[in-house]
Order: sequence, then C-alpha cells, then structure tokens
Amino acid sequence: MKNRLMSAAIIGALVFGATSTAIDGASAKTPKPTKAQIDAAKAAEAAKQASANAAASKLNQAKGTLRQLTAVAAAAHAKYVQAQSDLAVATSKANAAAAHAALTAAAVAEQNRQIGRMAQNAYIMGSGFTDLESVLHSNGPQDLIDRLNTLNQLGASNSTALARYQAAMVVAKAAQAEAERTKALQVVATAKVAAAKKVADDAKAIQQKEVNRLLAIQNKLMAELAKARSIRLTLEQQLQLSILEEANAATATTTKYQAKIWPDRGFKGRSTTRSTDAIRAAAVAFAKVQVLARKPYVWGAQGPSSFDCSGLVYAAYKSAGLGYPNWSRLNAALYFVDTKRVPLTQLIPGDLLFYSFDGSVQNIHHITIYAGGGMMWEANSKGKGLLYSNIYSIQGLMPSGGRV
Repeated sequence: MKNRLMSAAIIGALVFGATSTAIDGASAKTPKPTKAQIDAAKAAEAAKQASANAAASKLNQAKGTLRQLTAVAAAAHAKYVQAQSDLAVATSKANAAAAHAALTAAAVAEQNRQIGRMAQNAYIMGSGFTDLESVLHSNGPQDLIDRLNTLNQLGASNSTALARYQAAMVVAKAAQAEAERTKALQVVATAKVAAAKKVADDAKAIQQKEVNRLLAIQNKLMAELAKARSIRLTLEQQLQLSILEEANAATATTTKYQAKIWPDRGFKGRSTTRSTDAIRAAAVAFAKVQVLARKPYVWGAQGPSSFDCSGLVYAAYKSAGLGYPNWSRLNAALYFVDTKRVPLTQLIPGDLLFYSFDGSVQNIHHITIYAGGGMMWEANSKGKGLLYSNIYSIQGLMPSGGRV
C-alpha cells in the first residue's frame, strides 16, 4: 500500500511557484500540456544552459588571469620586502663603518696630543729638540741613552699614530661612501618595487571587478536556467498528473459496487493545519465565484479561465494567500496525505472532500471544497463543468475530510 502511494506521489507531485502564471495561460487553452509545449520548454532550458556554460567559461578564464596577477603582485611585494631588508643591512654596515672611523679618529687625536706634548717640552728646554742637540747636551752617558730612547719611542709612536690615522680615514671614508651608495640604490629600488606593486594591485583590482561582473551575469543566467528548468519540469509533471487523474476518473466511471462512503481504514494525514478561518472563507468564496461564472472543466487546468478538480482547490487556496511553498499544486491523492484528517461530522466550510473508486488513497480520483450544509463546490467533469452539489452525489466518498 505504501509503495503504491509513494508511486502515485512521485508521478503526481507538482510544485508551483513563480511558474504558475505562465502555465495557467497554457492550461486554460489546452486540456493538458502538449508535446510542443514541453519541447519548447526544453529548448528554452537548453539555451539558458548554453548561455550559463559560456559565462562560466569566461569566468574561469578571468579567474586564471586573476591568479597570474596575484602571483605578480606577490612577487613584487617579496622584492619590496627583500629591498627593505637589504637596505637595513647596508645601513647597519654604514653605522659600523662610521663607528670604526670614530674610534680610529680618537686614536689619532690621542697621538696628536702626545706629539703636542713633545713639542711643548722641546720649546721649554729651548734651542730646539733635535737628535744632535740631545746628544750634545746630555749629562753623561746614561742621560744620553735615556734621551735617545725617548726620541726613538716618540718617533715610533708618532709614525704609528699617523699611519693608523691615515688608514682609518681611508677605511672610514670608503665605508661611508659605500654605505651612501648602497642606500641610494636601495631607495631607488624600493621606489621601483613600490610602483610595480601598485601597478599589480591596480591590475588585480580591475580584474577582480571583471570577475565580479561575470559572476553576477552567471548567477543571473543560472537563476534563469533554474526557472526554465522548473517550467519544463512543471509542464512534464502536470502532464503526468493530468494523465493519472484522468485515468483514475475514467476507471471510477466503470467501477461497480462502489460504496457511498468508504469505511475508515485509519489513513493518516498531517498533524497540523496551515490555514485560518479567514483563509478558508476566502478559498470558499473564490470557488463559489468560479462555479457561478460557469467556468469550463479542463484536465490539468488551475485557472483563471478553466479548472479541473485539484486545480480548483489549488487556485482557491492560492487566491486566499496560501501559496508556494506552503501550498502546492498536487493531485487529489496527495492533497489527502497533505491535509489534517477531519471526521465528516466535523466538517467546516473550506475543508476538502475526497473520492476513491476502491477506498484506497492512491486511487482517489476527485477532490472538492466543502461549502457547508452538506454541499460542496467542485470542478466535476468535462460534461458537467463546475458545480454546487451535494457531497453524496458522487460515490466513493472517503470517510474523512482534509483540513488545509
């Protein structure tokens, strides 16, 4: 039983959303969607698919270019960071060279002070301070030796100090010049890398803008594709629904010994309802208007010009504000499953009534809207059209109604 019900549900299930308006017009003109309608829907879907594929191809190309630009920007940034690091090393070396030059200059200054003291002593002693005079004016051999040693030491110290001073100045000058040259080069390189990075970033931003534009186009096309696919599926499902309900109704007309009311076999439905008193009243009012206007009965139609039985139920509740996804265009059997069970003695206007030719859910072939007082609004058949009739005027009434 459950498998048969599930099969009926799969065949008959039909969900209407944004596509219902387009299908309403088609179903009002023809008993059911034609092969030409379905082929046209397939062609429209295929065209949208092709457009979406083309947009996706362009998007992938743009993303590839974007990845390349991202790599260029990353490389430029890495060079920039390296240049900054090189500049820091050069600055450190320049600072070290300057410190070394300062130390050597201090050493030379100390030697200069020693030389100055020597000159001052020579002046105080008078008559110059030559090697010869030191020898001639000595006070004996030991004094001569002391004077000669002092002169030798001072000369050596002076020569060493001058040599150190000159070497330190050469080294310091060269180090300072190299530091300044390297710093200048690094400043230029840094400026070039920063400029390259800006170019890469600008290109990346432009490409990202293009990617966003293409992505928006693709999303729009995908939405249109989904809509086209929904239309195609809806038409195909509506055709299957129409065939199923038409076959059940035809079987019902030839089935003998149908009960006026079938016994309760414990079939369950929803545990909750989705409608209110106001919604049910509006649905009943809509159905009444359609019946009194003598709208024709057309298989698979749900208005506005014609209806079948489940199409009238769907259109009535949709007009009352219970639309997709809360309320879908189903077949009669699925409306039974998708409503709350209500005993026939507790029916109120707006509840749904169901008719089956053998008392099973999967063979429900007709659905109506309870009007109150034992009467109902229904889209009966091609021959009778839309009617206001007694709920027992059709055999095979299910033992419970359905509250939406």
